Amino acid sequence: MKPNIKALAISTSIVVTLIFAIALATEVPGPPATDLKLAPDLSFTDDSSPNFPIEGKNLSNGALANDHATVIFFGTANCWNTAREAERLVQLYPRYKNKIQFVVVDLRKPSLAQQALIDRYYRGYIPTIAVIDSAGKVLYDRAGETASERGDTSNLQKLLDSAR
Repeated sequence: MKPNIKALAISTSIVVTLIFAIALATEVPGPPATDLKLAPDLSFTDDSSPNFPIEGKNLSNGALANDHATVIFFGTANCWNTAREAERLVQLYPRYKNKIQFVVVDLRKPSLAQQALIDRYYRGYIPTIAVIDSAGKVLYDRAGETASERGDTSNLQKLLDSAR
């Protein structure tokens, strides 16, 4: 019996596609976001800032910490509310960087690893903050700023303190 080359090629193509899909679905999480700082030239009064408001290393990470709390920040460029909340988060980052894992999601350019976080915690408005304790319990998961005044970190600080 002569092998059907076309059927063999299709079967091989399907198997390779499935292997690739499984590899993508089981992406190994990278290291947590670190060295968070504000992007230059942010506007805190209008939507004119073209850059995502937070810069740092490993911003594509999308994993929750297993041994301590995680805070997830969702936002975009061109949003002064996102810039103001980013300013609060970056201001508190040095105090909590060794106690809480930070995940920063640019909703216009999320990594594959961050998509599950978007599906589970993003509320459809920016900015959104989610705080998950070390046991995986959601302590806070809401859209909007955590304070009405620029620079006021007291509410966000209370949330981060409650997560440790």
